[in-house]
Amino acid sequence: MKILIVDDEPNIRDLMCRFLRIESIDGIGAENAFSAQRLLREEPFDGILVDLKMPGMDGLEFVRWVRDEGFRMPIIMMSAHGEIRDAVDALKHGVQDYIVKPFNPEEVVIKLKNLVEAQNFRTLQEMEERLPQERAFIGESIQIRKIKDTISRIAQTNSSILITGESGTGKEVVARTIHEQSPVSSGPFVAINIGGVPENLLESELFGYEKGAFTGANSRKIGMFELANGGTLFLDEIGDMPFSLQVKILRVLQERSITRLGGTEPLPINARIICATNKDLEQMVRDGKFREDLFFRLNVVRIHIPPLRERKDDIPLLAAWIIKKLNANMGRHFSGLTPEAMEKLKSYDFYGNIRELENILERAAIFSDGDLITDDNIELRGEDLRPAASKGAAASADMEAVSLKEIEKQTIEKALRRWEGNRTKAAKELGITRRTLITKIEEYDLDV
Repeated sequence: MKILIVDDEPNIRDLMCRFLRIESIDGIGAENAFSAQRLLREEPFDGILVDLKMPGMDGLEFVRWVRDEGFRMPIIMMSAHGEIRDAVDALKHGVQDYIVKPFNPEEVVIKLKNLVEAQNFRTLQEMEERLPQERAFIGESIQIRKIKDTISRIAQTNSSILITGESGTGKEVVARTIHEQSPVSSGPFVAINIGGVPENLLESELFGYEKGAFTGANSRKIGMFELANGGTLFLDEIGDMPFSLQVKILRVLQERSITRLGGTEPLPINARIICATNKDLEQMVRDGKFREDLFFRLNVVRIHIPPLRERKDDIPLLAAWIIKKLNANMGRHFSGLTPEAMEKLKSYDFYGNIRELENILERAAIFSDGDLITDDNIELRGEDLRPAASKGAAASADMEAVSLKEIEKQTIEKALRRWEGNRTKAAKELGITRRTLITKIEEYDLDV
């Protein structure tokens, strides 16, 4: 759990961070609303504690911005004045609670925990009603909202689209979403996994063949390009395309026509082409394994889907969708997850991404006896999916404690990033002089 504390008083920020730390909750401080806006754009938070009276932008204006931007996390507002009108205005603008300074920090921590846990549960309940039964592109994180905006902009065009991302992030889901929002949505959506078709059969699968084109060709076969006419052809794992076939794909994209194997007449193609890969195509071009001209033809618009471990604030929404699907498929009536189960999921790195989350929740549902999935039902077994370098780092971290110098270095780096390298403001937040900060930057050889 991570809480953003927005207050121009350093003692309030430090006090709340200390009390949150006792409960194993991360507290990040911002001395004004502008810094808080920057932090919200950079990383996910589960809740916000914000002061009403601040220089530049006050708490109410900041709260309006938070809600206008689509952030759903609970907010508690603080005030040293305690006027009824302020409290009413705060609640009208989406604040869940209002407290008057001075306050008991332990009580505020309890309020924050309860609000965040209630929000997680309420989110599952709300999403149960409006989530689609079939797989959909789900998420409200900053990264996903940007992707949805990109989709809405490009769906009406016929530009080539390249979708990149790790396995299990939902590349085909994005491709289907683009198709459904496009002018050819009434046409077919045809998908083929390039890596799943043997190389000697791939060309005939894509282009089709005429009767008698080769031994065993007893009748005409319509290929994927033709089947997708009037719709969308999704070429998944395009990075696995054999080099010998790449030039033929390039010609189709340039000429918008194909010729069946054994045929002589070119056939017009009016399907939209969307490609996806989990490989580094730029590196493959440099290594001579992927044609540069084909890469540039495919890479007109690129959509990169971040891994689930980089957008953990989407886990509650994804879990709600998965639970809804499990209820339908298994005849169960799960109402959601316990707060402890949700925290367990959000603390996990999911190197198998959404596909791994689905598998974990399906197993949990099988072994759950009640209406709620608990943390005891959730078994996290995907550590072997981690890259070798990550495993080594994790093992090292388990074996030795982090030094105080490393903690100091990380704290200074974070403060400098929050203030975009401004030494004076970062030093003030850290409670040290500007000269001391510059000495520390030189000591740790920081490039911020």
